[in-house]
Amino acid sequence: MAALLRRLLASSIAYQTPGIVASLLALVTLPLYTKYLSAAELGYAETLLTAIILTSILLRAGIGEAVVRFWFDAPNVAGQRALAKSVTAWTLYMTTGAAVLGLIFAGPLSKALLNIHDATLMAYGLLGLWAFTNLEIIYAILRVQERRRRYVTASLANVVLTVALTVLLVVVLDEGARGYVLGNYAASTVVLAGVWVAERDKLSLRPPHGLRPLLAFGAPTIPADAAIFALNVVDRAYLLHTQSAAMAGQYALAAKLSTVVIVAVRGFQAAWPPLAYSVSDEDEARRLYARVTRAYVAFTGLVVGGVALVGPWAVRVLSSRPEYLPAMDALPWVALGWAMYGLVLVLITVAGRAKVTTRNFPAAAIGLAVNVALLVTLVDPLGIAGAGIALAGAYVVMLVVLQLLTRGLFAVPYEWGKLAAAVAITGGVAVLGVLAVPDHGAGALLVRFVLGAVAAPVLLALAHVITPAELRALAGGRRGAVPRA
Repeated sequence: MAALLRRLLASSIAYQTPGIVASLLALVTLPLYTKYLSAAELGYAETLLTAIILTSILLRAGIGEAVVRFWFDAPNVAGQRALAKSVTAWTLYMTTGAAVLGLIFAGPLSKALLNIHDATLMAYGLLGLWAFTNLEIIYAILRVQERRRRYVTASLANVVLTVALTVLLVVVLDEGARGYVLGNYAASTVVLAGVWVAERDKLSLRPPHGLRPLLAFGAPTIPADAAIFALNVVDRAYLLHTQSAAMAGQYALAAKLSTVVIVAVRGFQAAWPPLAYSVSDEDEARRLYARVTRAYVAFTGLVVGGVALVGPWAVRVLSSRPEYLPAMDALPWVALGWAMYGLVLVLITVAGRAKVTTRNFPAAAIGLAVNVALLVTLVDPLGIAGAGIALAGAYVVMLVVLQLLTRGLFAVPYEWGKLAAAVAITGGVAVLGVLAVPDHGAGALLVRFVLGAVAAPVLLALAHVITPAELRALAGGRRGAVPRA
């Protein structure tokens, strides 16, 4: 068990490394972006970027998740290579057709999505859709092979090139929202070409074949995945269409400042499914799922609590215009929503282990409906804080429904007492700090930092949520227990 957890930790760290670098660079560049982009321009750009990811989910048709699940069922390396070739060819044809069709209607699409007619901005987004979708598939193939070094190299190159191009286009050339979007996805296109060259033995232009089992597995995940990610689109789109583009930009800044949570979730998202499906022993898998869930809740609880405690200072330091300051109202709620998204991934993997994916959609649909209802109810009286609360509330409902729907497929002995203790401790410390300590001044910042970084971890240890023996087990063991790429 300890070897499996170390393997998950090693993969998570590898997959988080590019995100950590991106977060550090974002801290440097965010004041530039908020200086050279108005809140409205950031709102347009971020709404388009999230719409690209949502559309990519539809185009992929769950094929990336299916690759991860079926890779280990292939009889040999040749079978895995044939699977990869069919998947990459299918994705290339789908994305190219969609991008060409989108270019024909770029103007009307921009009006429908962004409330402005900007065919050029939409064309840059369509480039992003093509590059992002193909890159996600080849990244999935790298992950199932546990080729962490190549994955990290490509991801870091993408991060550095994205920052360089975006700063050039936004700051130097003053291209506004267009430069922001183009900088993101021109870099992805270059990196995609490089990874394709490195993994050329897994590429093919021949018509794909043998995809029926993968599509049968992946297709039912499309509505669920789309509905889940729509939670990250509908809030900005709702704010943009019913309030203002500036408010959508403020909310987008809150999402960007939640990046420390997003990095943890995305690293976990990349590392967890391959490990979860690779464990063949059912009892061992159950124990693994339970312990990973407990560790995830404790860790992300500390991170979200820290964001809630020091968020006001981060917003003031990293936003160059006063119009961005309301972002601090939504920041803790957006961070909490992202943390709960990681728990959704755990429950989806439980269903995926049983090769049952049809139960994800009802939970996701109910969560999306709750999100929309809460947006309509809360945004007018609470502003962007209402949008953040709507996001967190939707994930709570989704988790409850998903647990009810999947618990009969693969029984996991969740440690409910320790999970409750983790939530109570991290949430209680955060609420205490927010209510009792001012949100300005160096002294208040120090007190809040001590609460989040010292008091909360100590309380978790005293409650035996995470024990010293478990930490030693993760850190110890032979080096060979963690496969290297």
